[in-house]
Amino acid sequence: MSLKCEHIVKTYGGKDVLQNVSVEFQPGKIYGLIGRNGAGKTTLLSILTAQNPATAGTVTLDGEKVWENRRALEKLCFSREISGSAESGISAMKVKEYLRIAATYYEHWDKALEKKLVDLFQLDVKKKIGKQSKGMLSMVTIILALCSKAPYTLLDEPVAGLDVVAREQFYKLLLDEYTATGRTFVISTHIIEEAAPLLEEIVILHEGRVLVEGNTQAFLETMAYVSGKDTEVDAATAGLEVHHAETLGRSKGVTVFLRPGQRVDESYDVTVQPVSLQQAFVALCGEGEKHEA
Repeated sequence: MSLKCEHIVKTYGGKDVLQNVSVEFQPGKIYGLIGRNGAGKTTLLSILTAQNPATAGTVTLDGEKVWENRRALEKLCFSREISGSAESGISAMKVKEYLRIAATYYEHWDKALEKKLVDLFQLDVKKKIGKQSKGMLSMVTIILALCSKAPYTLLDEPVAGLDVVAREQFYKLLLDEYTATGRTFVISTHIIEEAAPLLEEIVILHEGRVLVEGNTQAFLETMAYVSGKDTEVDAATAGLEVHHAETLGRSKGVTVFLRPGQRVDESYDVTVQPVSLQQAFVALCGEGEKHEA
């Protein structure tokens, strides 16, 4: 049972926010969906869960279209930022009421886990949503995601506003839930370095298109950071796809993308190091254009 989108286009005001996006999310994996602001991450997540219609393309779960399909939608949970502003329409609602409504929607809602998380986060459920801090509202979205027990759970910036202790609690809770149930999680986050150890698969969106899709470790093994004297680095990386060159005096560091059969020529006096997911993302999506060395 995979969640698949094919040739998704989403147009706002004459601009294509998503451009021919095709991605397949397999069961029993944790995915990272990363991209710069405006890349289309939230839009894609909302389309995958039928909260936003695509301009073109289809989304299916186990071969069935998800749009207006109650049976498919019950298997999907999109946990996104809650607005506490008066204009949101739910600001006057107490947290316990919000969670009660959520529990009526999800057939397998875990009431015991809800209580455990409310106690863990020290969340005042009698307090109105409009009176909660940004961090507390993030905790509500985390409770929604984990307690829904939805086979496919999509989280948009789940740790926004949380301090480092609460973020570590979230990552542990997510991993525990994944290990216990085998649910599929798709996490969109800007805090890449913290989340990276959890992400078995990665999807990188850039300017509305899928730039990378696949196993995280396999992707990172196609990249390397090469540093040394500028002339040595240039010689060692000749013919390779070079990203994000950094220079300081005569020293230089570059990130290279290695296609099958390619390698850095280590006969030159250079240091070759692996790159982290965050470094790879910055190299591919940061300022500056790629070029062939």
